[in-house]
Amino acid sequence: MPFPLQMLIAQGEGLELEFKACREQVPKTVYETVCAFLNRHGGTLLLGVADDGTVDGIAPTALKQIRKDFVTAINNPQKLTPPTYLSISEEILDGHALLRIYVPESSQVHRCNGRIYDRNEDGDLDITDHTEQVAQLYLRKRATYSENRVYPSIQPADLRGDLIERCRNYLRINRKDHPWTEMSDEALLKSAQFLQIDPDSGKPGLTLAGVMLFGTDEQILQVCPAHRTDLILRKADVDRYDDRDLVRTNLIESYDRILAFVKKHLPDLFFLDGIERRSLRDIIFREVASNMLIHREYASGATSRLIIEYGRVVTDNPSCPHGFGLLNPETTVPFQKNPTLSAFFRTIDRADELGSGMRKLMLWGKRYGGENPQLIEGDNFRMILAVPEFGDNPAKSPEVLPADGQPPQVAGQVGAELPTQSPTQSPTQSPTQSGAESGAESPNPLLLLLRSLQDGEKSSAELRGILNLSHRPNFRSNYLHPALEKKWIEYTLPDKPNSRLQKYRLTEKGRDNLKKQGVS
Repeated sequence: MPFPLQMLIAQGEGLELEFKACREQVPKTVYETVCAFLNRHGGTLLLGVADDGTVDGIAPTALKQIRKDFVTAINNPQKLTPPTYLSISEEILDGHALLRIYVPESSQVHRCNGRIYDRNEDGDLDITDHTEQVAQLYLRKRATYSENRVYPSIQPADLRGDLIERCRNYLRINRKDHPWTEMSDEALLKSAQFLQIDPDSGKPGLTLAGVMLFGTDEQILQVCPAHRTDLILRKADVDRYDDRDLVRTNLIESYDRILAFVKKHLPDLFFLDGIERRSLRDIIFREVASNMLIHREYASGATSRLIIEYGRVVTDNPSCPHGFGLLNPETTVPFQKNPTLSAFFRTIDRADELGSGMRKLMLWGKRYGGENPQLIEGDNFRMILAVPEFGDNPAKSPEVLPADGQPPQVAGQVGAELPTQSPTQSPTQSPTQSGAESGAESPNPLLLLLRSLQDGEKSSAELRGILNLSHRPNFRSNYLHPALEKKWIEYTLPDKPNSRLQKYRLTEKGRDNLKKQGVS
């Protein structure tokens, strides 16, 4: 979560915080500050606050135009080179409208109106004519960020246009006003800082980050021959593996395959956040997947691995460490290893702002597996996360508390009676469709199971499809077996419980239970 405005303003201006009075129009010096933040360590810019911390706000009639002018300018290569895209939020403090702009550290050297600015304390310094300082800035960027390496032999037309269009379509749906939605592929790549000039040859080309995101598998093998993400399930055969997926493709599809492997082999626990059901597994491993891809040191020859073992998941990711040992989320200062990749993943909602992902991982990790995740910094960044193992007894599942502190509603909890149905949800509606979407409280999945059998017999696969549950052991132990034990459903082939032709039907006791809930 971002710092409250009051706390930021109380800190006063500094290396990573700048105030700008902005009543009717954008002050010209704003862009110099953006350039300096990009070139140094990043920072936060508050528009509508005077240098001494006085909150004057932005005139309500000018707010929309100021925001539009700012976004247009930072995407204009005549103003800022290379152009960039920044997240902007409108906030209210003491009745005054402000704009908060977070500027991440960039892996490139930026110019504003042809001049190079760097940040020093609370000032923006023009270092263009100071050859030694400019040289040090370029050296620092190139030495720290391998993602910034340029390949003149690879041009925008050589990339997978379908992947670029996939990201553009996502923005059209979820961020309709984003400038990338109307840009050409080349313009988008320039704006995202993936198309740069090679300082050695002076020729334009795709950066390593751009190739890793949108390149063909052959191009990725060319620029990063050691790239691979090894996904391993190791429970029964601990000396080898039970299942494996060796991922050696672009980062967009790598992210999808990591999550698909996790969904295939880890149980899904739900908790109630108000009336909304959330998947703890998906929340946690979304952060794990993005961390493995955007904070990897791609200059390393080491393999990135995710290993699912009994009761835990361990990841190893080649890193460029800025410390060693177990990280404490309360005191750790986050460091972006690949700022350009990180910014792009945040834009397409595959990652959170720097630092918030770690806090989210620690919060939900303990609720999911019963223990705090361990994050260990070193030449390989390692994460160790406890995960639940149900076996045949869902009662052994770890406690999962809802945000409001009320008793948990965990998948698999079975009582004498089922809760009242949602009047707006059909028998075949997915249990992941929350009350926020349907307009009513989300029903217990067991209720959906019984209701779905009112219109006839169904197989285990059909029932899993209706409940939108892909993990077969979780479905059997948490839904099917409890319903059978309660005699709410029965086998159609009772003498052959494991038959491939086996189906399930509703019993009279099951019908009576539904009637008690007002389901006819």
